[in-house]
Amino acid sequence: MVYYFTMLRKATIHGAIVYFEDNATTGVNYLLYDLQFEEAAVFFRYARAHGSAQFEDDHERQFTLFYNSDGTYLLKRRG
Repeated sequence: MVYYFTMLRKATIHGAIVYFEDNATTGVNYLLYDLQFEEAAVFFRYARAHGSAQFEDDHERQFTLFYNSDGTYLLKRRG
């Protein structure tokens, strides 16, 4: 299943294409700049194996990283 919604932005995070809405920008920044490569890679591997991975940033904002069947990811903010 591929998840796409209107008004999506696109980023490349550690080689992975990630689509996200504006309210998930802080999650993109967390994966890109706050975590080391291997720490962020854990979430991508888990999402690929299980369909999604939940995580929160240092400010307790909650996100879900979904793996799409086309090899891309969708990052959504929860709550």
